[in-house]
Order: sequence, then structure tokens, then C-alpha cells
Amino acid sequence: MNEAVWVLTLAAAVSAGTPLVFAAVGEILAERSGVLNLGVEGMMLLGAVTAFLAAAASGSPWAGLLTGMVAGGGLAFVHAFLSVTMRANQIVSGLALVIFGTGLATFLGNPIEGNPLKPSVVDFRVPVLADIPVVGRILFDQDPLVYASWVVVGLAAFYLTRTRTGLALRACGESPETADAMGLSVARLRYAHVVVGGLLAGAGGAYQILARVPSWSGAGTTAGIGWIALALVVFAAWRPWRALLGAYLFGAALAANFALQAAGVNAIPAEFLSMLPYLLTILVLVILSASSARKRLGAPAALGVPYAREER
Repeated sequence: MNEAVWVLTLAAAVSAGTPLVFAAVGEILAERSGVLNLGVEGMMLLGAVTAFLAAAASGSPWAGLLTGMVAGGGLAFVHAFLSVTMRANQIVSGLALVIFGTGLATFLGNPIEGNPLKPSVVDFRVPVLADIPVVGRILFDQDPLVYASWVVVGLAAFYLTRTRTGLALRACGESPETADAMGLSVARLRYAHVVVGGLLAGAGGAYQILARVPSWSGAGTTAGIGWIALALVVFAAWRPWRALLGAYLFGAALAANFALQAAGVNAIPAEFLSMLPYLLTILVLVILSASSARKRLGAPAALGVPYAREER
């Protein structure tokens, strides 16, 4: 395979991994607070369809991005209410939101099914850096949201490890009783970070429709990458920088099929390559189901456990 094909493949992997970066970082913030949000796929789909509608109506992809984020955040607020206030089972709540978000997105998207989206995010070539051989083409000839995703990862990593609020957040995920005894509002912190996670999931869905997929095609618009984002959180051991690298690894798996076909490599069945990211997702989620494995990976100790102050 010639060098040009590999460079294009890796550049495509960065783009394909960007919605995963947004969604995974958002889920890391939510899970660090102790709330498991399985509704990421529904939030991404709803973010995608509302971004399409807003961008088409306004002629601005940035209006679409903002609308998609608000839609994802709104759905996340519902999950926060059910999980934190009502103390509902977080797995059931998350799965219900996947069904609801998918259904609502399908309903809203019916009139625009198959329609192309004209206002989309365009690439921005970074001067000087884009001229670096190989690396410049892969990393610095991308659209602005790719660069924004790096900023989000850096801010999230700094926030979780170097700020008082970030440390308070981690305390809520590890021992909400101790955090409460220290005077922290566990409910407020969990609400805030679940909603922020939804905003970022909505941004991931919006990016998918604004930069990756040229038209709305129902559930196929995200093609299950919300589930990949959930697996990526575990794969990254709840650390933003690892999530960035893992997202590009999954992105490479998503782009490999097209790259190998373009290079004329037919030794590996295309169907297997198409399944590869999802097989890896299933494997990681199976590992997550074992509590001992979650502890070794560094999962928050109170993840998925509702907290009631009066039961302390």
C-alpha cells in the first residue's frame, strides 16, 4: 500500500474518531460523578437530527452544532432527573433514553430523509504545521471541530486533576457519603456533569452530520458509534487523554475498510473489517460487566449506585 493511501486513511481516522472524542469525554465526566449514562447513542442521534434541521434552516453549521448540543443536553437532563432525583436504575434509564432518543430522532428526521445538507463544516489548514511531512496532513489539515476536540480533552484532563471542583467530582464518584460529609452537594455535581456529558454527546452527533455524513439517514447516521463511545470510556480507563488516543484507534478501524479497498487489498473480507469496531466494543463491554475488572481498570467505586442523603 502506498504512502498516500496510509496518510489519507490516518487523516480519515482522526475525523472518524472526533465524534467519539466528544461523546467519550462527556461520558467520562458523567461517570466520574458516579452516574452511568447508557443513553449516549440516543443523545447523539437527537443531536444529529436537530443539528441538521437547525443548519438547514439557518444556513450556518455553527447554529446546527449549538442546537445539537442543546438537544443532547436536554435528553441528559431527563436521565439526571431519573437517576439522581428519582434514584431510578441507571441502566434501565439509559436504555430507555436510547429508545426514546432514537424514536424521536427518526420522527423528526422523516421529512428530511435522504436530503443533502449544504451548510457543513469545512476543513481549515493550519499554516506552517500543515506543511510538516505526513503528520501535517494527518493532524493539521482538518476541520475546526477536530482542533476543538483536542481543547476539550485538555480542559477535561486539567479539570479532573488540577481543580477543586474536579476533585470534588471524583469524590462523588468514589464515595458520595464522604463527599456529602465534606459539605459537597452530590446531587448538584451529578446533575451538572451528566448534563455536560449530554452536551458533548450532542456535539458528537452534530459533528457526525455536519462533517462526516452528507445527509440524514435515520439510525444509520451514527451507526452505533454511541455504543463505541461507551466502550471507549472503559478502554481509556476513565482518562480523557487515553480516550483521545482510543478514539483515533477506533476511527482507524472504521476507516480501514475503505483504505484497504482503495489500495486493492482483498485478502481480508470487507464484512469482517466493517464488524471490527463493533466486535471490539462488545468485548470491552463484556469486560465492563465484571466488577473485578472494573476495579482494576480504575472505575469510580460508586458508578451506577444511586445516592440518598438520608440513607447515609
